Amino acid sequence: MGAVVICMMVSIRNLFLPSKMKQRHFSLENFIFISLIYLTLMIGFGLLYMALELQGVRVLADNSGVSVESFVNKFMTYVYFSGMTLFSVGYGDVIPVEAGRVLVILEALIGYTIPAAFVVRTVLDIEKQS
Repeated sequence: MGAVVICMMVSIRNLFLPSKMKQRHFSLENFIFISLIYLTLMIGFGLLYMALELQGVRVLADNSGVSVESFVNKFMTYVYFSGMTLFSVGYGDVIPVEAGRVLVILEALIGYTIPAAFVVRTVLDIEKQS
């Protein structure tokens, strides 16, 4: 397992090291920028799901078998679900129900468009520099 982690770290590190290319268009700054966008959206949608639940609107059904009685556990479940939706993983252990389905569609749409927007922005920045 340690070897796998080391290989992953080296791969990510190589994204940011200078290469033989004259210009590097993917930087640590860009990586942090897109990571913060995803983190903000995951927490934001998690808070939306939690707020709806606190209003008495059923949003998610948890089929994982894990007890989520405390506020912190519920919030972490909502953020987890948000991440799985945003990244289009969808394990199926937590599923949307009722009003949650509309939010999930919106979140999935946003999750699909972020990488495309990031690529377009990078291409436009490259064209400006040329």
